[in-house]
Amino acid sequence: MTKTPDPIIPLADAGAAAQRQLVLQGARATHWQRTRRLTGALLALWLATTFCSAFFARELAGLTVFGWPLPFYLAAQGAALIYLAILAVYALAMRIYDRAYRNRLGPAQAGDAA
Repeated sequence: MTKTPDPIIPLADAGAAAQRQLVLQGARATHWQRTRRLTGALLALWLATTFCSAFFARELAGLTVFGWPLPFYLAAQGAALIYLAILAVYALAMRIYDRAYRNRLGPAQAGDAA
């Protein structure tokens, strides 16, 4: 099995290739930093929702929502709605982040980033 030789890049194109590589690395770093920050914030919201509804159930028992005690409502309906909202926020934000990533790369490099 013979190895095909690497294409020789002319010296004039070497600088352009290095510049494209730097743009690609910068775009990836920004994208993943935003993604990690969003994921961390949404996981903190998920943890707070799960933990607080159970931990503060006794203190919240005096409050009612539509005739039901608030802890029951949070466990049965509220937490599920918050989880659904977390998923929706993540999907919308990632769509925006991915679109910004593709725009930063430009049309010529978008295929190379995958």
